[in-house]
Amino acid sequence: MPQHRSTSRSKSRTRKYGKAAGKRVKSALHRRKKGTLKSGRGGKGGTVKSRKQAIAIGLSEARKKGAKVPRKKTSSGS
Repeated sequence: MPQHRSTSRSKSRTRKYGKAAGKRVKSALHRRKKGTLKSGRGGKGGTVKSRKQAIAIGLSEARKKGAKVPRKKTSSGS
């Protein structure tokens, strides 16, 4: 018989990302699909092909606009 975990976790968890952040990411994914999403500064950036990169760009834009987005994870090497 399988053991059931205790349900001590609360159901009402706070959201990690705000609604505005979701909209930014959605917009970035649409722009990627259309082929208008670019990476980097100015005209030097190439067209974004990766879905992960599009999400990262959307979150970055949301962060700049002050939306509720968790801090970037920094690598703790050297």
